[in-house]
Amino acid sequence: MSGQTSAVSDPYFPANGDSRYRVHRYEITLDYRPGPNRLAGTGRLSAIAGRAQLTEFHLNLADFKIGRVLVNGRAPQYTHRGGRLRIRPAKPLPAGAAFTVDVHWSGNPKPVRSPWGGLGWEELTDGALVASQPVGAPSWYPCNDRPADKASYQISVNTPSAYTVVAGGRLLTRTTRASTTTWVYEQPAPTSSYLVGLSIGMYQTVLLGDPGLGGVTQSAHVPAHLLPRFARDFARQPAMMQLFEELFGPYPFGEYAVVVADEELDVPVEAQGLSLFGANHVDGVRGSERLIAHELAHQWFGNSVTIADWRHIWLNEGFAKYAEWLWSERSGGRTAHEQAVAAHRSLTARPQDLRLVDPGRKLMFDDRLYGRGGLAVHAIRRALGEEAFFRMLRDWATVHRHGVVSTATFTAHAARYAADPLDDVYSAWLYEASLPPLPV
Repeated sequence: MSGQTSAVSDPYFPANGDSRYRVHRYEITLDYRPGPNRLAGTGRLSAIAGRAQLTEFHLNLADFKIGRVLVNGRAPQYTHRGGRLRIRPAKPLPAGAAFTVDVHWSGNPKPVRSPWGGLGWEELTDGALVASQPVGAPSWYPCNDRPADKASYQISVNTPSAYTVVAGGRLLTRTTRASTTTWVYEQPAPTSSYLVGLSIGMYQTVLLGDPGLGGVTQSAHVPAHLLPRFARDFARQPAMMQLFEELFGPYPFGEYAVVVADEELDVPVEAQGLSLFGANHVDGVRGSERLIAHELAHQWFGNSVTIADWRHIWLNEGFAKYAEWLWSERSGGRTAHEQAVAAHRSLTARPQDLRLVDPGRKLMFDDRLYGRGGLAVHAIRRALGEEAFFRMLRDWATVHRHGVVSTATFTAHAARYAADPLDDVYSAWLYEASLPPLPV
């Protein structure tokens, strides 16, 4: 599929995504009323058919009222059931053909059901927040919901002027008419549907650090009453950015924003060029600093270098976990090895039924996957030695920048930096369920 992975549905979420075509651009226009939680949207998807003629295809979209669907400007036949918008164009689309799909939808957005509770569009006490990983994107817009299908995005949101709208990417325009304001954001970098972040709330906007010439602009959108605590908790983020650029290569996007919602979130969530935190992650004593490092690291591992499907999630979480340990090591905290010893001790006491490669849908967000993923990266560091490991790490993020990868892509990549074969390391840490001893 021209640059995409093989044409199979995601084994963990077979109803999500359609590998018979790929989208290269989304243009989404939303009108949102926070009081009644009312959303009206129009979207244009610019796409390319795969290797076979397309007589039909589908998009993922939750339970909205559909106003209109067009394919290349003509009305197709369509059905909309169970989160799937099945479309049969008036004329079959030839293999490799470019085509557009226009959809109008409206309704009251709500999270989509998943094994981890509701995902996607969440109505807050005052505003809204989108956290879609892994399958929440259809809760607010029609998409080809598979991580390997990455596209550029333009998102326009019209909402009452009291609210700030934050999306991943560059703010192109902000236009106020009467009591409403339209915010237009552009994200040119290839982006997976689950990484399209959006937040609407009462925020103060501040800049973090001075990006200097050629530096990354880092902004934050924070409720006013949390600003004093936020200023202390996030004070070292510019230093993290500097370290991660040194270790992983240039930051892969145009800018980086963080949002702190005015309510508690279970965990922070990464989006493209954007991370979302809860008020509970801001305590004024840097209690969540490792999470700030974790979410920032995802911009390289997960967002820029993206997994082909959810079986490979350890490549996102293991590397982000290891980045926490590297930040600790380089900023005067415990060394990565001390962190690994503690993680290994904790995992030894837990069930030994998780394989990093293909953990299964039930365990893909198990906290053991994060710890074990970090340990696997540490074991590879030990096997390669310092110089080769850091060269391998930087090249991994650079060579596959904005690309799609799998575990096999990674094992082949890392093997090129090894003096001796890594098969035993891979076998023990990635493919076996029982926890191997920690390399010393």
